[in-house]
Amino acid sequence: MAKDKTLYTCTACGGTNPKWLGRCPHCGEWNTLQETVAEAPGKNRLNALSQGLNAALPVTTLSEIEASDVARTPTGIDELDRVLGGGLVEGGVVLIGGDPGIGKSTLLLQALDALSRQMPALYVTGEESGAQVALRARRLGLDGSQVRVLAEIQLERILATLAAERPQVAVIDSIQTVYSDQLSSAPGSVAQVRECAAHLTRTAKASGCTIVLVGHVTKEGTLAGPRVLEHIVDTVLYFEGDTHSAFRLVRAFKNRFGAVNEIGVFAMTEKGLKGVANPSAIFLSTHEVPVPGSCVLVTLEGTRPMLVEIQALVDSGGPNARRLSVGLERDRLAMLLAVLHRHAGIACFDQDVFVNAVGGVRISEPAADLAVLLAIHSSLRGKPLPRGFIAFGEVGLAGEVRPAPRGQERLKEAAKLGFSVAIVPKANAPKRGRDNALEGLTIHAVDRIEQAIELVRTLD
Repeated sequence: MAKDKTLYTCTACGGTNPKWLGRCPHCGEWNTLQETVAEAPGKNRLNALSQGLNAALPVTTLSEIEASDVARTPTGIDELDRVLGGGLVEGGVVLIGGDPGIGKSTLLLQALDALSRQMPALYVTGEESGAQVALRARRLGLDGSQVRVLAEIQLERILATLAAERPQVAVIDSIQTVYSDQLSSAPGSVAQVRECAAHLTRTAKASGCTIVLVGHVTKEGTLAGPRVLEHIVDTVLYFEGDTHSAFRLVRAFKNRFGAVNEIGVFAMTEKGLKGVANPSAIFLSTHEVPVPGSCVLVTLEGTRPMLVEIQALVDSGGPNARRLSVGLERDRLAMLLAVLHRHAGIACFDQDVFVNAVGGVRISEPAADLAVLLAIHSSLRGKPLPRGFIAFGEVGLAGEVRPAPRGQERLKEAAKLGFSVAIVPKANAPKRGRDNALEGLTIHAVDRIEQAIELVRTLD
């Protein structure tokens, strides 16, 4: 018998190579090539390809295409609707990933139960039996749920069930367990995940059924399988947060029908995940008196301004000082310490510096720079910042404090929560008259980091 031809497929981009290489020639990732069996092209595929070469399709001018806002169906969970951009879109495909046990299946089962009261809903489970799903539903208090359940992992049977049941929304839990008989590779392989996701996407677009795919994550925290999986779907959501914490964050990394980087905040309870109406409360520590090394930041997550406490601890570290950050970029922390030394004359080269964003939230926007530096300066001096103090702004390598986007919304959120003192970039200070929404908030505008440091000393 002839030996099956093997190929080496990249788990990051899905590219193939005839031999193993340490680095993928397509995307440049290291140690991502895995040996797979090459699939022989079928006759039907070759015939369809040859016919397609001679079949030209009509082309439409962009200005002549009629377009309207897409209709959305609320899921009944406000925080999930916020992340999705208002609700589910007909024919849309949503991919949601997260660590094991963080609450993906729980949240989707709650959403399906709410949706099943107004439309047909199907839950396809490939990791559990129908009885296990029923037990979870009873623990969540979803007695009498009208959600249809199918325990199956074969793609062809799932597609046949979708055609027969005709649900308006379906959940596939998870895409890594689904396999197609047309491929000989094992479930979860690059080829299976790519082909199964493509078939389900075509079904969603053709039938108008909204399909939600649950995806596994790797130890690095990225979605398992080929990166093309994220390009196929319309929306990509990630669960964030510590599984040992009672709070969960759902963040949109891609959304063709809404804003990206939008987040939803949930609290894990005995009855499932409940939305948190005021997320700023969980990211702020309750200190009876101000403590050194603490500074409140007004960050922007999607369209939502949110207050997060930044904590810093500076301690003597000797010749091999450590720099550690949780929830913020470590490389950016090293850069900010260099700016603090060069332009403000404050050296930390012999000090251990630890920075943490309270509540397990991850902050990626550069507007956190000013709050991080003020927290470090406060810890180094051993003097707390004034009560009711907030700050935001990007700090450049030249020591300038750059404006943050939507600064007025950040200031209004801080004033609404009772904060009284703010240091902000000069471009974000109110310019005309006095805004009634900022009553009680004293705003100090700066354009250099040394000005901010000197201003903090005068506020002591």
